[in-house]
Amino acid sequence: LIHKIIVTTKKETLKFAEKLCTDKQLNFPKNKIADFQRLAYLIHKEVSNMNYTQNQKIMQVSISTLVVGIDVGSEYHYARAFDYRGMEFSRSAYGFGNFSDGFEKVLAWINDMKKKNGKKDVIVGMEPTGHYWFCLGNFLMKHDIRVVLVNPHSVKKSKELDDNSPSKNDRKDPKVIAGLVKDGRYQLPYIPDGIYADLRGASNIRAMLIEEKIRIANRIQRWIKIHFPEYSEVYSKFDAKSGLMVLEKAALPSEIVNLGADGIVHIWRDAKLRAAGIDRALDLWVAAKRSIGITAGSETAKLEISILIQDYKTKLEQLTEIMQKIEEYCNKIPAIAKLLEIPGVGIATASTIVAEVGDIRRFDSPKQLQKLVGLEITANSSGKHNGQSGISRRGRKRLRYVLFEVAMALVCKNREFKELHRYYTTRTKNPLKKMQSIMAVACKFLRVVFAVLKKGVSYNPEKMVADIKRPDGYKVYNVAA
Repeated sequence: LIHKIIVTTKKETLKFAEKLCTDKQLNFPKNKIADFQRLAYLIHKEVSNMNYTQNQKIMQVSISTLVVGIDVGSEYHYARAFDYRGMEFSRSAYGFGNFSDGFEKVLAWINDMKKKNGKKDVIVGMEPTGHYWFCLGNFLMKHDIRVVLVNPHSVKKSKELDDNSPSKNDRKDPKVIAGLVKDGRYQLPYIPDGIYADLRGASNIRAMLIEEKIRIANRIQRWIKIHFPEYSEVYSKFDAKSGLMVLEKAALPSEIVNLGADGIVHIWRDAKLRAAGIDRALDLWVAAKRSIGITAGSETAKLEISILIQDYKTKLEQLTEIMQKIEEYCNKIPAIAKLLEIPGVGIATASTIVAEVGDIRRFDSPKQLQKLVGLEITANSSGKHNGQSGISRRGRKRLRYVLFEVAMALVCKNREFKELHRYYTTRTKNPLKKMQSIMAVACKFLRVVFAVLKKGVSYNPEKMVADIKRPDGYKVYNVAA
């Protein structure tokens, strides 16, 4: 029963525990049902814990375990089967398609291998190659097969161990993956569900829209520099509402000259725009009259700027829509409201942090969270040589970027973190450079986030400042002033 609980997901674990409790043949005491369900949850939590050591991982691969390595591709996958010592059962790599029939075939192949070789359980390892493993991993987990992930960097580094060759092929990669699983060099996949899945999806869409908006904005500015460089003398921001209105109606400088100042004002009045008047219209008309912009290909130039402006407006509308969805999801997670109490933290930052981290209950300490982000300290040292230390930069890239941005905002807008930054850069012993201090502030903020989300406490400025260990005699500024 314990084995059955271990190889399933948390949701399936609770369903399985409930099924066992109601089984008449087991005659389970009714007063112990809640205790058993709690035990099932704790067992699953222990197995899927981030603090899962390599020794514990190796112990999961026993003499009765069938180890399957799968090389994931966009359309076809390849699998090979081994025992716990690395002896192969499959004669060649088993290929199957990335569709339902292929998944059913590989499931039958795995069960056949397990039966032929007298194995009781299966562990399947694969590389998280983009999004190609999502459907396969979900299918296998639904059929009570334990799925683990190996780091692609580890696969690349260890593929030369057997044949001393950097070659890469469909037969070799599954063996390398299975070898890493056998040695306990794998991670358990975390697929968010419920509100966390929706929030992560919305956060990913927002990030995609921002990238597309920036790309379109750069193309608009490129067009302006080529066809109407004097535009920037009138508008410091290219996306000024009144300026884009004119470019939509009269894109080229010659058309703006023919339109005249009164015609420009008429465009603004028709759109009920009151912020711009005749003075701005005259400045734009004069700039167009003395423009040195390129006039060749004027028809395609007008078409290009019209398409770009429409795309830019569409992205702004889509960003507004997705932010409304994100706020709706955030309202369903009470801990986010506590993060917003921290001065310098906005809804975009808080939602991205929670979306990237997911369920905070799977972490036991802030160091695990720091490793997930890629902010753990690494150093190259050997013997008497002590190399420079730095951050690992391995983990969730978007979360690391957001933490850097919020650290920059905190040292400007948050009195407590501003004091922390000042201490790090001015202390007598081992003062940090400004960028090093920013990363240290990001790590401190991450520990605050862990405490707020994990314990459900509110942000306490006095406690945050009091936790900083300073030498005797160091002057502390009053952060509450």
